[in-house]
Amino acid sequence: MDPIAFTIFGLEVRWYGILIASAVVIGTILAIKEAKRKGISEDTILDLLLFVLPAAIIGARLHYVLFSWDNYKNNLIEILNIRGGGLAIHGAVIAGVIVGLIFAKVKKISFWELADIIAPSLILGQSIGRWGNYANQEAYGGPTDLPWAIVVDGVKVHPTFLYESIWNLLVFLFLVYYSRKMIKKDGEVFLLYIIIYSIGRLFIEGLRTDSLMFGPFRIAQLLSLASIIIGAFIFYKRRKKSI
Repeated sequence: MDPIAFTIFGLEVRWYGILIASAVVIGTILAIKEAKRKGISEDTILDLLLFVLPAAIIGARLHYVLFSWDNYKNNLIEILNIRGGGLAIHGAVIAGVIVGLIFAKVKKISFWELADIIAPSLILGQSIGRWGNYANQEAYGGPTDLPWAIVVDGVKVHPTFLYESIWNLLVFLFLVYYSRKMIKKDGEVFLLYIIIYSIGRLFIEGLRTDSLMFGPFRIAQLLSLASIIIGAFIFYKRRKKSI
């Protein structure tokens, strides 16, 4: 697939950017609808996103660059070239949480309630955004003879972007159901997003061939494992009303 969707006035518009922009728009609409259901104003969500979105992009890029520094240390200007890919969701979430905590404190509103509103939109955006990896011919797995394999450079490989896209969509559907039928305390939807997404990522990452590494370990697997443990601990503690 050609990563360039079209060219306008000499500027190449890539599928990666189109898909990310689409994910942001769709996610924003869903978050506003969920906020209204919870009695929170549209302006509050829009104000939050004005701070969170830039922070998330910066965090995602910094995370990727930090753990692939050898690719950038001799060409620092390339760090700014996010149009060709190179964004890590863990960096985006960490940056987003930090900004969200500050925003909630300044506005004197519940961080957990805001996080619950944003979580379904975030995981749906991830599901959509994974197709940008397909357009860029990245985030695929090792060789396989499975009937749904894709061909990259003449080799049939696991479409790990597809695995994660489907997993994320299923997580989205579950979170929407949970937020309406099962939630008992603010923060549960967000914590379940962290836990369940990380379970899928933990296994899918093991199939990929382009993982960011820390020594012999895959960074995404380490962070996923930590997220599962920490998320489950906080979920349990909040259910017990101790935090």
